[in-house]
Amino acid sequence: MLQDLFPRDHGKYEESRFGGELEAFADWLAAQGHLRHPLRLHLHRVRTVLDGCERFQPGRMFKEEDLRQAFIVPGPGAYLYLSTGRIFTRFLAATGRLVSIERTDAQSLLRCRYHHYLAEVRGLSQQSLKQHGTTVGDFLSRGLSADRGLSGLTAADVEAFVQIKSRENCRHSLQHIVAHLRAFLRYCGDHGEAPGGLDIIDTPRVYRGELPPRALDWTTVRRLLASIWRRSPRDWRDYTVLHLMAYYGLRPSEVAALRLDAVDWEAGTLRVDQRKTRSILVLPLAARTLRLLRRYLQVGRADSDLPQFFLRIRSPIGAINHYGIIDIFSYRATRSGLPLDSVSSYSLRHAFAMRLLRRGVSIKVIGDLLGHRSLEATCVYLRLDIDMLRTVGLPVPGIASVEGGDHV
Repeated sequence: MLQDLFPRDHGKYEESRFGGELEAFADWLAAQGHLRHPLRLHLHRVRTVLDGCERFQPGRMFKEEDLRQAFIVPGPGAYLYLSTGRIFTRFLAATGRLVSIERTDAQSLLRCRYHHYLAEVRGLSQQSLKQHGTTVGDFLSRGLSADRGLSGLTAADVEAFVQIKSRENCRHSLQHIVAHLRAFLRYCGDHGEAPGGLDIIDTPRVYRGELPPRALDWTTVRRLLASIWRRSPRDWRDYTVLHLMAYYGLRPSEVAALRLDAVDWEAGTLRVDQRKTRSILVLPLAARTLRLLRRYLQVGRADSDLPQFFLRIRSPIGAINHYGIIDIFSYRATRSGLPLDSVSSYSLRHAFAMRLLRRGVSIKVIGDLLGHRSLEATCVYLRLDIDMLRTVGLPVPGIASVEGGDHV
């Protein structure tokens, strides 16, 4: 592997006293999907650090704290060495050669126990565990009095923390934060870590339909797509992603979950795994969309055996998640120069629904395409379209036409 990566300088790596580690690290990076050029740079930095540090010995365990210190290199490229250090640390952990930092303070142990409780007892997903952990960490750092700790926690302390978060988040986000905080304080109260009853916290109320509609004007949607020039693989990927969201109303999570076998090229259909409703939707694809998908696979998708349809552009090559899809919209909205500062990726889904409504498609069909369980959820997408409501107005019984000269 080293000889293939460094045809001229492979001897420097093979003759290093850490040649075995470098060879294994190169194989691991390749298996993780790292591209050739960044892979070579990571190996160069690791060789530089390991050869210049006497505390490390070939074939032995590596201490996490020693690695952190070793990869702090002064100079303009300091952050690159820190990045490589984190990747090399993950490699050592995956191969069982890392001695992790033992956290023995009371708060760290409590967080570990609570994380285990959420994962094993409540069965939360990894994303939910991360969100709970973020809230708990923030509360322990900003919501506790240094001299009293959890044992001396009061309702006033909890209220002060909620007020801090209310200034940093909208009511919709604050609802989730309060739910995380309630669960943590209930756990602490049940296990004697904090006084009981502190989990009784008022949550902000959010009403369905209180926000204005998020649908973009279809002209703006077309201008957003037209702003992507499609000259590079990234351009083709981003254009294809936004096209599917705008013309087929797919959620970011649904786009991220698409696989290569989701497209039936002969039938011209797309199979969508609707995660929210746990159902399968088969959509007919227009000829234009089929051509776009083929073109993306030819010039926009990295050469990879991964089954996912859309992949990351940067190394390591891997499946993109739904946050990556959201970032694609944000990046393209910013570069387009259009007034889209306060618009989210879901506006494309709303625009899709409004476009169907204006074309005379029934609300029930629109709801089925969007994967909604109820018509109420679909109506949220279509609210406040005054012009459309005027076209479907019904005559009021008992009121004669004023134009005909009749009077009530």
